[in-house]
Amino acid sequence: QVQLVESGGGLVQPGGSLRLSCAASGPIFNVNTMAWYRQAPGKERELVAGVTRAGNTNYGDNVKGRFTISRDNSKKTVYLQMNTLKPDDTAVYYCNADLVTYTSIVYRGYWGQGTQVTVSS
Repeated sequence: QVQLVESGGGLVQPGGSLRLSCAASGPIFNVNTMAWYRQAPGKERELVAGVTRAGNTNYGDNVKGRFTISRDNSKKTVYLQMNTLKPDDTAVYYCNADLVTYTSIVYRGYWGQGTQVTVSS
């Protein structure tokens, strides 16, 4: 079955950096747009960054200039480099992808399980 598996989360001090990874696996024919979302307790899930298959990117206002999204199409993996982390960045970070399976099932927004990022001193 299709899976999006996030990794790289953890505890980091303010001003520090983390690099998240999300690998798509299973009978996937194509992965189109991939994105990172995050959700803090009591808040709505929000877009952090997205990247198209061609490499076009967009970022949420709260992370512009600090986070960088990238992808490796051959590995079906998306990354999120997070620099100058702030306590407000603390959230569960979710991977999301538009993908097509080998049986031509189209998923517009397939979710990963999420990985916890905690920014605290």
